[in-house]
Order: sequence, then C-alpha cells, then structure tokens
Amino acid sequence: MGADLSVTFTGIRFENPFLLSSAPPTESDSNIMRAFDAGWGGVVTKTIGLHPVVNVKGPKTKFLRADCDSYRLSMKKRPSSALHSSWNWELISDKPLDWWIPKIAKIKAEHPGGVLIASIMAGSGNDKELHNWQKLAMACQEAGADGLELNFSCPHMDRVDMGSNVGKDKVLCSVVTKAVKEVATIPVWVKLTPSTTDIVIEAEAAFRGGADAISSSNTYPSLPLIDPETLEFEMNVDGYVSSGGLGGPAILPQSMAKMAQMTKAFPLKEFSGIGGISDFSHALNYILLGCGTVQVCTAAMLDHAIGPNVIRMLKHEMSEFIERNADKGWKSLEDFRGIRRDRVVSHSQIKRPEQLEYHGGYDDEAAEGYAVEG
Repeated sequence: MGADLSVTFTGIRFENPFLLSSAPPTESDSNIMRAFDAGWGGVVTKTIGLHPVVNVKGPKTKFLRADCDSYRLSMKKRPSSALHSSWNWELISDKPLDWWIPKIAKIKAEHPGGVLIASIMAGSGNDKELHNWQKLAMACQEAGADGLELNFSCPHMDRVDMGSNVGKDKVLCSVVTKAVKEVATIPVWVKLTPSTTDIVIEAEAAFRGGADAISSSNTYPSLPLIDPETLEFEMNVDGYVSSGGLGGPAILPQSMAKMAQMTKAFPLKEFSGIGGISDFSHALNYILLGCGTVQVCTAAMLDHAIGPNVIRMLKHEMSEFIERNADKGWKSLEDFRGIRRDRVVSHSQIKRPEQLEYHGGYDDEAAEGYAVEG
C-alpha cells in the first residue's frame, strides 16, 4: 500500500498538498483542467477582479539564468546555464468577472474532485471597494469555488489601496478580510506580501479579521538586469521598465524566513508555503516549518505551462520520503509537519564558544570566504 499523500487544509481535503499557484498558467479554464488531469492537488486561479486590466506591451514573464562556470546572470537562453529566477510584471487577470464565473462552474462540473481556489482582488479605500471584495467572493463561491485567496501581495499595482499596498497595512489586512468573511461560506486564505518589515504583524491582522490560512510569499519587488553590451534593461518596453516580481529558486531562502516568522508566532494556524519550489526537497522546507500545503509556479511554467512532470516528481518523491521514514511511524504529511519550526530562534540564542576557544568567528584558517593571514 502506497504512502498517504492526502491532506486536510482549512477543512478542505486535497489528494496531495501540491497546488498550482495563482499565476499566468492558471489564467485559463483549459490550463486549470489540464492541471487537474496532471495530478495537482489543487489550483489557485489567476487573480480575478471586477474589471479587466490592460497589461504591458510585450512579454509579461522571463526567466533569469546563471552560468555554471562564471558569475554571469542573464535572461538570454544559453547552454551550460541553470535557472536562477523568474521575473514578471504581469497584472491580475485581464478577463472580467463575467468571463470567470461560467469558467469556474465549468471547471467544477468537469472536475468535481479537483480543489479550485479563486484568487480575488479589489480596492480597499472605502465601503464601495469593500463591497467589491464581497461581490467577488460571493460570485466565485456561488459558481463552485472551494475556497478564496485574497491577493494582498501583488508587487506592482500602482493603486495605493490594492495588492501589496494592502498587505503592508495591518488595518487594511484586517478590515478587508473581515468584509470577505462576512459573506464567505467557504474557507478564506490571505496571500501576504513578503515586502514588509515584520510579516507577523500583517498575519496577526489577517487572522484577527477571520482568515482561515495565510499564503506566502508572493514575488519580491525587483528590476531586470541591464545588458552590459546594449546598456538596456533585459526586459523593457520602449526602453522603459518598472518594478516587477522576482520568483523561482532565488527566493526560496527568503520566503522560508518569512514563513518561519509566521509559523512560530502562530503554531496552531494554517499556512500555505510559496516560493522557489521545484522538487520535494524544496517543498519539504515549508512543510517542516509548519505548512500544510505548498504552491508552485516557476517550475511549472517551464514544464508545459502547468507542470505535468513537476507534479509527478513531487508526488513520487513525497511517497518515497514517507516510506523511507516509516520506521519513525510517519504515514502522512501531518506526522512531520512543523517538526523543525522550533529550531528557528533569535540570533542571540545561537550558542557561542567559550572565550578561550574563540578565534575571531571561525576556527578553520582555510574556511571558505576568509583570507588566510600571512
């Protein structure tokens, strides 16, 4: 009998803990249904708004690669390079709510067992905007969505009352979440921006507003690199660029740090980990820190847009991991979720050597990164 990969997260049963995150691959009903066919435990839609947006001209996403034998980083495809990160400046869905509602209904009719989470976003500056959040929530749940993810995290919204600007404001985090919870009959997740001084403050505010779970991290604000030959940004429109979001392998350690802050502060709450996941060893980091599900984007985009090989590998590697640790009594994710959360402590709690044993911070004269004194 194989390992049990199923999880129950915010009251929803998932066949496995691996979700396709809200991103370009989840923009269409056809892609979402392909994702379910491929075996993803759940899918989070591209963020839905009341009105369509107009995206920038040209490419929306590109991938930054690192040379294996030098320090070169570039978006240009070349041999002997490895994926470093993704970079995008794509806004929320450019399709209106009226387009999405029948699509959600169709997806659930054809894949009743597939867990579909609707990502939504509106403004937050007044009662009208709060009502817009409620309108989005009610429309999506009535169409059959299994849960809602509130986008408080998009790093490149110009409006001061949208996206990551909400996620940086503890009052708005609480007020918007509360407004949605007043009408929601399905679980509500809040997706927080990592671009805040102390993410625990915003997480506490979201939970105070009634959030059933926190998702994190979204991409980090960033700029594409400048080509040393042309002196132009590698991604631009008519020579101009604006801040976009950095994702993929490069943000894994940073996103883990943000997640650890929250899971330690709220060990009894539920979290969905996002950022840099390509295989199970990456996903395991979030699970050991306390996450009940994880979400994948960049790796899936590079694998037929929805990651059929990625999800196959994730499930296979998780099964092997559980079976390999059967002697510990582990049978499912819940048996090892959060077991390394308490190993993350403040810097002052890390053991120092005895005074007589102290040698300037390192013991090995040949330690990597240190010059050997002559």
